[in-house]
Amino acid sequence: MTQRIEFLERLLNAPGPSGFEVEPARVWRGEAAGFAHEVWADVSGNSMAVVNPAGKPRVMMAGHVDEIGLQVTHVDEAGFLFVDEIGGWDAQVLVGQRVRVLGSRGVVPGVTGKKPIHLLKKDERDKATKTRDLWVDVGAAGAEEVGALGVRVGDPIVLDAGLLRLAGDRIVSRAMDNRIGAYVVLEALRQLADEPPGASALAVATVQEEIGYLGGGARSSAFALEPDVALVVDVTFSTDVPDIEKKELGEHKLGGGPVLSRGSSNHPLVVQRLVEAAEAEDIRYTLQAAPRSTRTDADAIHLVRVGVPTGLVSVPSRYMHSPNEMVSLADLQSAARLLAAFVRRLDPDADFTPG
Repeated sequence: MTQRIEFLERLLNAPGPSGFEVEPARVWRGEAAGFAHEVWADVSGNSMAVVNPAGKPRVMMAGHVDEIGLQVTHVDEAGFLFVDEIGGWDAQVLVGQRVRVLGSRGVVPGVTGKKPIHLLKKDERDKATKTRDLWVDVGAAGAEEVGALGVRVGDPIVLDAGLLRLAGDRIVSRAMDNRIGAYVVLEALRQLADEPPGASALAVATVQEEIGYLGGGARSSAFALEPDVALVVDVTFSTDVPDIEKKELGEHKLGGGPVLSRGSSNHPLVVQRLVEAAEAEDIRYTLQAAPRSTRTDADAIHLVRVGVPTGLVSVPSRYMHSPNEMVSLADLQSAARLLAAFVRRLDPDADFTPG
């Protein structure tokens, strides 16, 4: 367990916002190389690893490896960096944060700046902060010094918030959404490598999910791999905190096991097989409704080519899209066990045609 948590920490700490996922993808492939039969990457930046490549059916297990971040849009003469969002932020959590600018000469530390509250007018104090109201200060005396640091327009930025262990088995970090999905699919593949199944199991660390309005790396990797069935791992809202409406989101808590999505892009026969696998393995789970879309890679994968029967397995997370997203380690292990059990229970001629 210690070694695998060390891998998870390396994966979370590697900076890789959408469109700039090279570092976490490299960490993921390096770990996969220790047990997978084949490991490779494609031109989009997706990383793939397979156990039993000639098996049937072909099962794609996908978790996106990108994270939300910021990008430099302008450097003024005084040396301040102005930024826009990569993915969806609540700008309130960006105020006063330490950041890491991924420049051409390496990581440059900085902080987000904002006009002090003492200098805000009364009507300004009542307004929510917007990202355009912020800047990043790397301590430079001017634009020329910023350039000497290797920082220029277009460079990505992540918050400087690595993994921290809390009470029990709870951990917090930036990039839980969805570095943990990439972690879970690889942990499932590790379990399958110990005793290869009849199926071909393909783990994929996809890219650009947070900005993948047309499907991101999930669409291109699924097109190339031609899976017979797919499982997507992502995070979902843990509703065991104050002021969350359970009537809308359901009841899901940290330590309560994986969340199985129903409706939308989730194929009913895949969902049923996930439920059967969870119950056979005595894995706790909850169900979540997805009446319109899942807002995950599942929405892209299930429409590739002639269609891919797809299921979404989610890990409950608190404080999503913040510097300190929280999950339970037990839920990560349960999700990986569930994926491995699903794959092992598949017959070579498994049919997912409804009716």
